[in-house]
Amino acid sequence: MRNLNIALAVVVPVILVILLNHPFHTIHEGHVGIYWRFGALSNKVTEPGLHMHNPFATRIAQVQVTLQTDTVREIPCGTSGGVMIFFDKIEVVNLLNRSAALNTIKLYGVDYDKIWIFDKIHHEINQFCSKHTLRDVYIEKFETLDEELGKALQRDCDLYETGIKIITIRVTKPRIPDAVRNNYEDVEKNKARLLVAAQEQAVISKKEETLRIQEKIRAEKEAEIAKINAEKEAAVTLINAQSRTAEEEARANRAALVSRINLEMQLLEKE
Repeated sequence: MRNLNIALAVVVPVILVILLNHPFHTIHEGHVGIYWRFGALSNKVTEPGLHMHNPFATRIAQVQVTLQTDTVREIPCGTSGGVMIFFDKIEVVNLLNRSAALNTIKLYGVDYDKIWIFDKIHHEINQFCSKHTLRDVYIEKFETLDEELGKALQRDCDLYETGIKIITIRVTKPRIPDAVRNNYEDVEKNKARLLVAAQEQAVISKKEETLRIQEKIRAEKEAEIAKINAEKEAAVTLINAQSRTAEEEARANRAALVSRINLEMQLLEKE
């Protein structure tokens, strides 16, 4: 009995210590578990569910392997002309390959997205701005910026075997100095007015062209009618001339016949 009490006195506190230090942990859906034992990264990777670990020797990290959106905020950059502008927000939708998760954590740590998403976005935006004018960044090339950023990020992620796939990037319009923005707004308003004027002029020109075409068609139609009428008149004149010629020939033939008959009668009387 005494030995049992001693055993209980030893075992119970040990069990309590183990339970108090939470030897169980849960890996949530859409994540994998990565482990460090005594500071060394383990090759063990666990799937979602309930797992056990040594709370005294093991550190655990849950790494997301489903679609996630990293939002990079307040990105300053200077254009080639020296104007400082700010991108309030750039969203990067990306996916870490499940099979590459362990190697990615081994090479770049749990905060791998800070290196390959957040810091990379800052770098690429500054590179882009430094090579282009304010007009390029704000207007001319802005619509292709998300595509160019996506290509740049994916290229380096593949080159350094990060296991990250860039799905899409959403870029907000950059903030520019008020005076510059007002100037651009005035320019855009003037462009809009010029566009409206050009469209109105095009409509007027189209109407004039239509009128010219109608006049041409009308003139061609009148000319065709005149030609037909002239041909009709010529045909009638020809018919009348032919008719007169035939009548004259008939009269001449009748006169010749009468003359011949008279001559024959005169000859008969002399006999």
